[in-house]
Amino acid sequence: MNIKYTFPQKKFVLLFLLASFVCIEVQSQILRRDSLRYQIRRIESKNDFNPKDSTYIKLLTDLGKEMRFYNSDSLFLISSEALTLALEADDKYGQGNSYEGLGSYFEDQGKYGEAIKYYKKSLAISEERNDYVKILEIENHLANVYRYMGDYAESLKLFLKSIEYAKLLGDDKMLSILNENIANLYVNQENYEQAVQYYKIVKKINQRIGNEVYMAETMSNLASAYAEMGEFEYAMYNINSSIGVFEKHKIMDWLAYAYEVKGKTYLKNKDYKWALFWYKQGEMLHKNIDDIRGETSLLNGIAEVYLGQGKDSLSEHYALKAMDLSKKLNFKEEIRKGTMILYKVNKNKGDLETALDYHEQYQAINDTIMAHRNEKNLTMLITKLDFDKEKEQLIIENEQALADQKRYIYAAMLLVGIFLVVTLAIYRNKKILKNLNDELQSKTLELIEHEKELRASNETKDKLFSIIGHDLRGPIAAFQGLLKLYRNGEIGSNDFLQFIPKLGKDLDNISFTLNNLLSWGRTQMNGSSTKPSAIALENLVIENINLLEESASTKSIQIVNKVFGNTLCWADGDQIDIVIRNLISNAIKFTPENGTITVSVNERGPLWEISVKDTGIGIKEEVQKKLFKKNANITTYGTNDEKGTGLGLSLCKEMVEKNNGDIWVESTIPKGSCFYFTLPKMRNNLKKAG
Repeated sequence: MNIKYTFPQKKFVLLFLLASFVCIEVQSQILRRDSLRYQIRRIESKNDFNPKDSTYIKLLTDLGKEMRFYNSDSLFLISSEALTLALEADDKYGQGNSYEGLGSYFEDQGKYGEAIKYYKKSLAISEERNDYVKILEIENHLANVYRYMGDYAESLKLFLKSIEYAKLLGDDKMLSILNENIANLYVNQENYEQAVQYYKIVKKINQRIGNEVYMAETMSNLASAYAEMGEFEYAMYNINSSIGVFEKHKIMDWLAYAYEVKGKTYLKNKDYKWALFWYKQGEMLHKNIDDIRGETSLLNGIAEVYLGQGKDSLSEHYALKAMDLSKKLNFKEEIRKGTMILYKVNKNKGDLETALDYHEQYQAINDTIMAHRNEKNLTMLITKLDFDKEKEQLIIENEQALADQKRYIYAAMLLVGIFLVVTLAIYRNKKILKNLNDELQSKTLELIEHEKELRASNETKDKLFSIIGHDLRGPIAAFQGLLKLYRNGEIGSNDFLQFIPKLGKDLDNISFTLNNLLSWGRTQMNGSSTKPSAIALENLVIENINLLEESASTKSIQIVNKVFGNTLCWADGDQIDIVIRNLISNAIKFTPENGTITVSVNERGPLWEISVKDTGIGIKEEVQKKLFKKNANITTYGTNDEKGTGLGLSLCKEMVEKNNGDIWVESTIPKGSCFYFTLPKMRNNLKKAG
């Protein structure tokens, strides 16, 4: 029902809302919304109070924004009231903020058409006012709405465009937000590895900003991605760090989300007791906030916990609540999750008819999501390529404009030379020609560099397709063939189960290969630069030993760490982390059961020499010569038939050399192998800087 208010009535409703949302904060901490209410009341209490005052309107829109995840109806009423006042006062800034508030309200209600309409009104006003910061904020809102609608191409295009503007403005805050939202796009496509890379970019931006709340928000999203990937230790580290910050600052909507992520981490690890504890913490917070999208995911999580505990009636109760909210928002991912839970619950109850109905619903929406996911992955790739082409075309046009400008300069200089030929012509022409020659030489060098980059890009793509065709297509095709035989009834369940260990090994190999492939592809195609800093080798070694300890223990392999304190070097920490991880992983792969792997470090003048030695099967001399070659594609098998592509060692070589080091191997069959690499010590770099 639509109710129209006169201004006095609206003011009464507004005052009632302002007076009704008073909460008691721990340690008497005053939240921002309480401060805004106080300022609004002070202005309203003055004898010369004018509701059309721009300061008053701004306070209203600020309060509406703060109420977004606490009471969405308040956001709508306050934004509507502020819009009426701003229109009467011809306050463009207030109008833009009010339209933004209404867009946020309809976005949260799942009414995306209305949200886009109001966001575009706000965008038009911001463009009219040349408010570039606000333009970035609104385009970020619009990109998120397109993401919720499933239009990933338009969403990604807006994000990429906004990132370029944010770089020009030097706006680190928006750069952080925009890159994080691109990461969320990849999360929606379950491309968690790519999402993690973007989250790491955001973490570095947040470190520049120095805002611990921004960092905590990113770490929460990063923890969620790690939980989906099964990296529970990384997930728990990030989520525990973020929870402390949100509790400290009383940011309840993000704290509820953080509790949910921690619950999900325990759920993925099948620790239902602690999963339920943290989900319940989030549920209590949701009673005082208004975040339907977040509540939907939380309810399905609780339903999954109860299902795991065998409490089917409670699981059904929460799943049905989540289903109602999911359908209201047309939240397909959560609808899919809910139908699967309800299918399992009804199957357990023996209500096979209802179970079958839910399973059919699940299958239908799952087929739709998977079909759209492949299409959207391709769409995102094409959008990224088109954007890069447009960017490259713009560079070419700018260079052409610069060339035209040079011609004008030449003509002007010629005229000047004619008029000044008697006095300064000869001297100035020589000087000008020298400057132009220097600039031309510089441009020529730039063109040569561009040509090298293009050639390297082509080599990279050839390498990527070679690896995909040679080492990934085979195991995947085998998996598909086996499933086809099983579906056609050509092999039975018992025969199929005999292949499970082999399939598990193949999938582990595919996962590890893809991780290396993504890391190597980024260094080649994205032109990522090496950013050295002071890093402690002992920390990287300990982290990777802990990470790979489970793989070693399955083969009863002992990893001995002889890298102790005071091993600071000057290198890119992310790249050296990949090198150490690959070398230890390879050693585990090629070491038989009950073997030993030793990680050591020795001083070699201005360098640290790091070694990873195993008691494995050793490497033939002819293979050693090919290990580190750029275009080599060596397929090898570990002691338990683990498969490798040789890509990891190629990646290690590139990263070590980018950090001014060398890498080599010494091996004796069948006694084992020892891989060495060097890195510069930190103190040498400090001396150079002085």
